[in-house]
Amino acid sequence: MNWLLMIHQIPAKPGYLRAKILRRLQRAGAVALKQSVYILPDRETCREDLLWIEKEIVSGGGEAIMVRAELLTGLDDEQVADLLRSARRSDYEKIQAEIKTLLTSMRHEEEEMTAAEEDFERQRELLKQIAKLRKSLEETAAIDFFSLPERTATEALLHNLETALRNSSAGASERPVVSDDPAAVAGKTWVTRRDLYVDRMASAWLIRRYIDPAARFHFTAADRAEAAPDRVRFDMAEAEYTHEGNQCTFEVLVRRFGLDEPALRKIAEVIHDIDLKETAFGRLETAGIKALFDGIVAGETDDLARIDRAGTVLDGLLAYYQAHSRP
Repeated sequence: MNWLLMIHQIPAKPGYLRAKILRRLQRAGAVALKQSVYILPDRETCREDLLWIEKEIVSGGGEAIMVRAELLTGLDDEQVADLLRSARRSDYEKIQAEIKTLLTSMRHEEEEMTAAEEDFERQRELLKQIAKLRKSLEETAAIDFFSLPERTATEALLHNLETALRNSSAGASERPVVSDDPAAVAGKTWVTRRDLYVDRMASAWLIRRYIDPAARFHFTAADRAEAAPDRVRFDMAEAEYTHEGNQCTFEVLVRRFGLDEPALRKIAEVIHDIDLKETAFGRLETAGIKALFDGIVAGETDDLARIDRAGTVLDGLLAYYQAHSRP
């Protein structure tokens, strides 16, 4: 097995450079073999990371070389792999400990929380903390070169935390009673406000893909529409499906129809942050998806066409998340 070695010499000044390079190496997943000698598997992504680190060292007045090497004496391949596994295992355990602390805190607060406003503010704070944990998990998984079982365990634990928060914020406000069964809404017309943007475009895609593939849509200039047996209203005032608590309409549809698919939950997080103008989940893809939706709106005035074009974007995003999800 081949490895990549980064051998460097960093000057004493500026004083921050050594600490900066160490952080860069750690974020790339490298571990130290000897002082100033770091190792990574020989992979394209690792080579790219080390090349950028080498440039930083040289631009700071230091020296660095990158070597492709085969271990012959001293440590063997498995021992080096164990060093890398140990580093990632420690990262996962730290994330797990933070998740467990938040879960314990949530359960304790649920017993004492009485004011709805305080509850809502606490949920917003929890969303921010969960977003940081999700980002930490994704960054750790990206440098988990040996697919440790701790990754799956950490993902499951984080999912439990996200589910607990969704259940606690499921909605205190009253809504018209509708059966959350696709059969109960099949054949009905879905009504929403015209000039679709993120939440409504995404919700329409969700409806067609998961709830009613033959769904028909009607768009109104008014902010509300009268209830009718052959209609289902969404993302508008007094609708059967609209914002509940701190959840956007897309999230409400996912929850109430029981669409418990990991890739779909990730899309819900992207839509949440765009629609509510938050960084609660902080997924790296969010800014790009918002730019694509903004482009659809800028280039298309027909709402059905917006749904179709947004559907192409979301089909791709769903496939991406499915390909990068683990069982």
